[in-house]
Amino acid sequence: MTQNTSTLASPAKGDAEAVLRDVANAHKPFRTDRWLLWGITLLIAANFLWIVANNQNFGWPIVFQWFTEATVLRGLYVTLGLTVVAMAIGVVIGLVLAIARMSNDRLASSLAGLYIWFFRGTPLLVQLIFWYNLSTLFPEISIAIPFGPTLASWNTNDLITPMTAAIAGLALNEAAYMAEIIRGGLLSVDKGQIETTEAFGMTRTRALWRIIIPQAMRSIVPPTGNQLISMIKATSLVSVIAMADLLYSVQAVYNRTFEVIPMLMVAVIWYLFITSILNVGQGFIERYYGRGERGSSTTRKQDKVAAAALSAATAVPALAQEASK
Repeated sequence: MTQNTSTLASPAKGDAEAVLRDVANAHKPFRTDRWLLWGITLLIAANFLWIVANNQNFGWPIVFQWFTEATVLRGLYVTLGLTVVAMAIGVVIGLVLAIARMSNDRLASSLAGLYIWFFRGTPLLVQLIFWYNLSTLFPEISIAIPFGPTLASWNTNDLITPMTAAIAGLALNEAAYMAEIIRGGLLSVDKGQIETTEAFGMTRTRALWRIIIPQAMRSIVPPTGNQLISMIKATSLVSVIAMADLLYSVQAVYNRTFEVIPMLMVAVIWYLFITSILNVGQGFIERYYGRGERGSSTTRKQDKVAAAALSAATAVPALAQEASK
């Protein structure tokens, strides 16, 4: 009888130890193949950087000479200014278009859909050239009563300068993309939130600004950051309408000096520097709007740990009781 009891007690004791085994210090096994791939990748990258750094055709001394020249910096300021203004206008118009696209008003929804269809369906370069040559179609821009007298009129060439053409082309094109991004973010919010605001008697506008949009920001911020980075690069297209942005400035230099590659490298390095800063800023904003999700995820993990501990505490007496039989 004693032998049988000890025989039964041994597995039970082992099971209890297995339940209470601490896995806090557990670690993944050493992966030799993964470290080997990392080593090969770093070796190839170092070799590529060495080749680029020692290639005299890049003209690195010329790159360093022109990197902070006044001409290049003025073009950089124009690029940044165009990005900020066009992106701000595009976000505002895109928000209005997204709300109109989701409204129950068939006229507003149709007009917003038509706008988005047209500006997303035509190349940005074509739109910029069209705005720059608007005077060919309309020598004068006027405000008039339909089929009635003209209230005011302006010469189109006086209004549509390279700057206004660039802002109009970039902003209106960006608005079409931002409208779809914002609409997707708004649709990601649980419909129960909207029903709750209606139950509390909130107006649709108040519910939109206080409840829906803050929750939708977690879905809106990442693609908006991508659009901002794309806008930085899209400003290079305004060089075709004689707008003195960063690319136009380096083109003006290499047209005189014939140092094409070094001057293009100046522009490339500036674009990479700006987009890298924007990537860091986007990461901070994403973490800010995702803090609620992280909190709920942490709570779920804590609940799972507590449940596992409770299960283990319950299992030990049961195993001990089983062993004593």
